[in-house]
Amino acid sequence: MRPGRRLGPAPMRPPVMAGLDGEPGTSRAGVAGGRGERRVIVTADDFGLSEAVNDAVEHAHRDGILTAASLMVAGPAAADAVRRARALPGLAVGLHLVVIEGPAVLGPREIPDLVGPDGRFPSDQLRLGLRYAFHPRVRRQLAAEIAAQFAAFAATGLTLDHADAHKHMHLHPVVGRMMIAAGRRHGLRALRVPAEPPALLAQAGGRPGLGDRALFLWSRLLRAQARRAGLVVPDAVFGLHWTGHMTAARLAALWPVLPAGLCELYSHPAAARDAALAALMPGYDPLGEFAALRAPAPPWVRLTRYCPDAQMASP
Repeated sequence: MRPGRRLGPAPMRPPVMAGLDGEPGTSRAGVAGGRGERRVIVTADDFGLSEAVNDAVEHAHRDGILTAASLMVAGPAAADAVRRARALPGLAVGLHLVVIEGPAVLGPREIPDLVGPDGRFPSDQLRLGLRYAFHPRVRRQLAAEIAAQFAAFAATGLTLDHADAHKHMHLHPVVGRMMIAAGRRHGLRALRVPAEPPALLAQAGGRPGLGDRALFLWSRLLRAQARRAGLVVPDAVFGLHWTGHMTAARLAALWPVLPAGLCELYSHPAAARDAALAALMPGYDPLGEFAALRAPAPPWVRLTRYCPDAQMASP
């Protein structure tokens, strides 16, 4: 990331704002960085989905504010993503666990109840959630696949900065539990808890509805699971309500309302539209999100990553 890129005009410093539970940031991460400090992780999801996504990750890190990326280890462009990450020692890379709407690491013969003949997970979130909850054979295969994805990440030689999940499927308590257990065996230290505070979102111009509020409350279960495992978690995460549309205007509205502690802003940037993006995210604005990551951050935030003391893999 180019030094000084995050500094723009010096707007008025915003007042100290409340964290998730009405107090300044109280996660392990928030306490470690000082109660009044705003530390922000800027993450690109779907690293490895396509070369257009990988292009955006590389350039948004070199020339913009991107500090982290989440890797789809079985993505069609995963090898290209790993090659680029090795050449970007300042980029924190985590696992973007895929257990819905994407390719698996294990083959259909090993996990026949999870994927189709093409080796891909289906996209029916409700049906998958019920199967993950109530079918023992499905759960055994799910545990094997989650372990395989962490093993595949380890095989890249990259340092595991964090983990999160495609479509936030780790909010499912079974997926979350298995993910934390497998991750800890591979040195996992931090986990995204997708908790987007409705009050702060409203201050930024969003219109949180019942679904947003319910998801925020539901995320407390994953937060509790992660804390019991001793993982670093963010005080707030932004990118759910405006998923696919975290444009420069949206980021400009969010910066002043970020709470003290550790926050994460995530998006799905790409340097060009391609077939993969058209098929999986037809309503998203990946080019607008890429442009947003090349705009400066305000001077009152400190850009960081989940594990700033970890040594990233060298080329």
